[in-house]
Amino acid sequence: MATATENSKSLRRLYPGSRLEETFQWPFEPIDSLDSSFNVQEYLQQLIRTDNSNIQRLVDPPETVEKDIWQYEHLRQVCLELSLLVVALESECTKQICPEMKADGWLYLCAAHPSTQSCPAIDYIIHTLDGATVLLNNSKYFPSRISIPEPSLKHFQSVARRLYRIFAHAYFHHREIYEFFEVRSNFELEEENK
Repeated sequence: MATATENSKSLRRLYPGSRLEETFQWPFEPIDSLDSSFNVQEYLQQLIRTDNSNIQRLVDPPETVEKDIWQYEHLRQVCLELSLLVVALESECTKQICPEMKADGWLYLCAAHPSTQSCPAIDYIIHTLDGATVLLNNSKYFPSRISIPEPSLKHFQSVARRLYRIFAHAYFHHREIYEFFEVRSNFELEEENK
């Protein structure tokens, strides 16, 4: 009978009770050998865990992956990681401290309301992240993770622009949290790779 460690490598699963230092310790696999509906997402996350400083490798799509699918998976990954930044911001970016969504002199209006309006930064951030996540998981626009309909590509630029505003607000108004989050994220990846 195979051990839990052997099974976790072959099945690429995290089991209850796994130690932190044992997580994600699977061998690196080429994208073509990942047999999953989520192989592009798994491959991208594998690249991030292996070396998040190799930007060119992260940006360039593998030969077997369409550029649009690669961009789509990157947007989904940004949403995943941004949700962790939002948790870090919640204690500092309150409705009282940041009554408006601003970054470097710009005021951003929230499109999540019946009519576009100003709202506190933390609400704007949560509305934007929720909206991006809902859109990227909407089967009407993205019915498959294998190909993307041409009309749906128009959403990429809008989603990226809105998500960037979250980074900008955190950077210009909550620099300590932003920098701590960046350092912590890099430290956690380094620890995983030991």
